[in-house]
Amino acid sequence: MNQTSNLALNKSLVESSSVTRIKLLTYMMFFVFAMTSDAVGVIIPELIKTYQLSLTQASAFHYIPMAFIAISGLLLGYLADKWGRKATIIVGLSTFALACFLFSIGSSFLYFLTLLALIGIAIGLFKTGALALIGDISSSNKEHTSTMNKVEGFFGIGAMAGPAIVSYLLVSGVSWKYLYISAGLLCVLLCIIAMRTKYPVTKQHNEGHISLRNSLKVMKDPYAVGFSVAIALYVATEVAIYVWMPTLLAEYEGSLTWLATYSLTIFFALRAGGRFLGVWMLKHFSWQSVMLWFSFAVFLCYLATAIMGIDIAVILLPLSGLFMSMIYPTLNSKGISCFPLEKHGAVAGVILFFTAVSAAISPLLMGVVSDFFGHVSYGFYLATFFSAMLALAAIYNVIADPTKAKNNN
Repeated sequence: MNQTSNLALNKSLVESSSVTRIKLLTYMMFFVFAMTSDAVGVIIPELIKTYQLSLTQASAFHYIPMAFIAISGLLLGYLADKWGRKATIIVGLSTFALACFLFSIGSSFLYFLTLLALIGIAIGLFKTGALALIGDISSSNKEHTSTMNKVEGFFGIGAMAGPAIVSYLLVSGVSWKYLYISAGLLCVLLCIIAMRTKYPVTKQHNEGHISLRNSLKVMKDPYAVGFSVAIALYVATEVAIYVWMPTLLAEYEGSLTWLATYSLTIFFALRAGGRFLGVWMLKHFSWQSVMLWFSFAVFLCYLATAIMGIDIAVILLPLSGLFMSMIYPTLNSKGISCFPLEKHGAVAGVILFFTAVSAAISPLLMGVVSDFFGHVSYGFYLATFFSAMLALAAIYNVIADPTKAKNNN
């Protein structure tokens, strides 16, 4: 009897250890992703000087990886269900590391864009695998949402670390390419950890029917589409900050010039810290209520900026990061957990597709509007519209509570 109890206890401890390792691995994967993707804004000015690029040409450094993340998420997301989470994550991390190391042997702008396309494909693979894996280790929807917020908290930390590393490298006279080389080394370590980690066994229903064609059928599901559109609206609202806020605040000449100078760093810091705050709030309030409060607060920040101009924007736009913090991970979590485990990879891929497409197209639309009317502030009118639509979606979510019917099925 005692021997049986000891075996059960040892098994429980092993499983607990594996879950902890899986969570840490997932946190670090998102950290690496953010470290490279959110450093692009610091790298672009260097590319413009080195290769005499126009702003449109240099912006490809942002759009290319986002476009390929979208393609990878939509067309390869089902592999997390077909191959399994472990294999998909290892292939994604290995591809990412290889692409990062290849930055050291080339020098043309087109060569770098090719590697960024490969990085986008790799991110689509390991991110959909990681998102599906979170569902495997979560015992409830509430735990799923809490873990997702912690994951995005580490993403926020990576978003601060990447630009800081590039800035330090440039000040030290070292090439920005070492950011990717260091990210590649970190990915090799994560790949080794992934290979040595025991993953939970998930039962695959109708395994033979897991295919790209069946995966794309998820696009017809109203819940998947609804959450994806809401996420696209959020991303359109958020990306306005880290792509165009520095341009908007460059004209600020008031008494808070230091705030304008560090506005993007403050935004990322509040967004990262707010995601851990979001974990606490979601334990004490319903996710629908928190979503409504936060999305409405973001809308007010944008509305005040549109009405009162740059003098209030210097305060409210960075502050919006605190309110944006829990929106994306919570929408992501609720959208994925509406579906059975065997579809989590496909659903995560669809959501990732909408995320990346919005991240690529929204800043471009803002730029077109700004160019047409002659000032970047007009682009923020468009972002205000996106934030208003997101707030309306949150109101609908509170009133109709559509996920209740889905979870009861």
